[in-house]
Amino acid sequence: MEGDLTVLGQQIRARVEQWVGIPSCVGIGPSKTLAKFCNHLAKRHAKLAGVLDWDSLTPERQAKALASEPVSEVWGIGRKLSVQLADMGICTALDLARAEPALIRRRFGVVVERVLRELQGVSCLTLEDVAPVRQQLVRSRSFGERVTAREDLLAAIAHHTAQAATDLRTQGSVAGLIGVQLHTHRFREQDPQYHACDWHALPVPCSDTLTLTRAAIALLNRLYRPGYAYKKTGVTLAALEVGPARQIDWLSPDTSPNTAALMNTLDAINQRYGRGTLKLAVEEMGQRWQMRRERVSPCYTTRFDQLPRVGWAGCDLLDAASMQTVRLHTTGDRAECLLLL
Repeated sequence: MEGDLTVLGQQIRARVEQWVGIPSCVGIGPSKTLAKFCNHLAKRHAKLAGVLDWDSLTPERQAKALASEPVSEVWGIGRKLSVQLADMGICTALDLARAEPALIRRRFGVVVERVLRELQGVSCLTLEDVAPVRQQLVRSRSFGERVTAREDLLAAIAHHTAQAATDLRTQGSVAGLIGVQLHTHRFREQDPQYHACDWHALPVPCSDTLTLTRAAIALLNRLYRPGYAYKKTGVTLAALEVGPARQIDWLSPDTSPNTAALMNTLDAINQRYGRGTLKLAVEEMGQRWQMRRERVSPCYTTRFDQLPRVGWAGCDLLDAASMQTVRLHTTGDRAECLLLL
């Protein structure tokens, strides 16, 4: 790319800040791993002003930057790998960049060798303009509190199934296999433990929320055991197929042409009015499974009803961008201007 990439990075940061309101950092490098490493450094060092271009550094400064971070901070090197690398004397990112590629490949395989070569500036991992179609969809959440009632589990399973089915239709796939998992709190050893998982093969692969939910509920009924306090449940869709070419069972009611039209209508309504606007009634059978959200951040940029409210002279004024200014200047021209707005 031509031009000053640091300036380009600053422009990207400013646009994200203006359009989304979220502070960000930009890392630029000849490889994906180095770009992520630069992003990490830009977050840690205020003098970089949120942007770092690897090629703008001299070789001496590049070596110093790599030596300043432990090898565990390199993208793709986890906790266990960093311990094994430390046993070989590789403790920093610079140590890994200067290691012998053949030795690393023999000890850890081609994946870690690629990380090493990426640190040396050789691009081995391509950037994906379009995310590849997923081969498996998993939707799972831990509960905000432990759940014992079957109704709460039914609501959670139905919710996860509906979300997975929506993602399935979004990528143009159908599922031939559905699985349900059920877990108690594994870290409360004083409580009775129960962990179960079961699968059901669909006679006809589909992405129909109704069909998938019926199958998921049947699995839950087989797995559910009273007397346990459950902490987590999840749904997995597997054996995914892409495209219209598939074996059709004309005796199955799931092949009705009205099914696709119904799902298209469901997706269109939820896309226009918000996810969850139209859903199955079973999702409302219980709410104790919901995650804790007491400290969730307000949706300042997407929800008008969650904009900060500033009270003045007996009326409410909405001004998210200048809330602090309003509080400091509630008299004079500023207040009169707000009243006019």
